[in-house]
Amino acid sequence: MPEPVIRHPEEIEYEPQSAADGLKKGVLIGAAQDAPNFRMRRFTLDPGETVPKHTNAVEHEQYVLEGEYVVGLREDGTDTEYEIGPGDSLLIPAGTVHWYRNTGDTQAAFICAVPNGEDEIQLVE
Repeated sequence: MPEPVIRHPEEIEYEPQSAADGLKKGVLIGAAQDAPNFRMRRFTLDPGETVPKHTNAVEHEQYVLEGEYVVGLREDGTDTEYEIGPGDSLLIPAGTVHWYRNTGDTQAAFICAVPNGEDEIQLVE
């Protein structure tokens, strides 16, 4: 049984992600904290940057913290883009083609929770 954990912002290390320039990930709660079921991460995306179309092997649940940006989703074979901002929530099922584009002039940030285990990411052309 894991012990309760409290982490403060200064304890989180953000690492650049190879999927896109200007994309960084910080693991808020994960394997290092003995989280038994989920990982909670915080992503930031710099202004003008894009995360290309891709799929993930696991579902994503997201909550937008700051910034306004575009999320694209392929639904029933059709690509649709949505403007999202602080307070918006998203469910991206496993295998769904999705992408992000920060068209604003401020950094975007969102919380992303995923189940523990391997998450294979595949870029889509």
